[in-house]
Amino acid sequence: MNKNNSSRGRQAGKSSTPQGKGQFKKDFRKPTSNSTQKKDDNVGVRLNKYIANSGICSRREADTYIEHGSVTINGKLVTEMGYKVQPSDEVRFDGSLISIEKKRYILLNKPKNYITTMEDDRGRKTVMELIANSTKERIYPVGRLDRNTTGLLLFTNDGELAKKLTHPKHNVRKLYHASLDKKLTISDLDKLRGEVIIEGRKVFIDAVSYVEGEKKTEVGIEIHSGRNRIVRKIFEHLGYAVTKLDRVVFAGLTKKNLPRGRWRELTELELNNLKMS
Repeated sequence: MNKNNSSRGRQAGKSSTPQGKGQFKKDFRKPTSNSTQKKDDNVGVRLNKYIANSGICSRREADTYIEHGSVTINGKLVTEMGYKVQPSDEVRFDGSLISIEKKRYILLNKPKNYITTMEDDRGRKTVMELIANSTKERIYPVGRLDRNTTGLLLFTNDGELAKKLTHPKHNVRKLYHASLDKKLTISDLDKLRGEVIIEGRKVFIDAVSYVEGEKKTEVGIEIHSGRNRIVRKIFEHLGYAVTKLDRVVFAGLTKKNLPRGRWRELTELELNNLKMS
């Protein structure tokens, strides 16, 4: 999850009592900053996992927040990484009550003129307006598409999956259809095969070709870089302006049967493929 999203997620609270998983003992002690809770791997949910499952951030990020004193349980500060949350524990993150949410995965075919942010103080339209009725859980965009870029955008409250899909080491596939202001020459097409240097940094292009059956202004380009406006910058580097940009594939997900401006939930098969990739 990106920094802005996790920051806003930290302010989000739930009014319901947290629910744990599995079998728990009824008798347990309230935590203190030097918790004396008995360590039993078969009891409760680890605190970092509990926070990640609430949709705030990944487990690794949760460890940092715990260490820095962002978490209280039953009114007591807890900085113990291995603390096991019990079903009747009241867990607060930066003062807001949190609970384990059901994981949600929403795929949107983003239209033009919507910005990828949770809210906008300038009154511009945001992608959150398009998926407002998709789920009662608080979900966040995975990565971003700029205002004028259309296509696939995934939303979830699964912090760990979001982290995986946005981290460069996982080489998540992104395929774009770019419309250019003039025909792309064959020599320039060849220059886009492999590595290019953009703003002093290497960008690897996994695949590039003309779109079959279209004019040579229409180009398909596959990358795994998540840098801001990187596709537009790649073509600008060679003297072309991108007039339209559409993300047609993201991490194996496609726009099939998903009209522009509409959303749907991921299928079980799609979700399994994402987690195994």
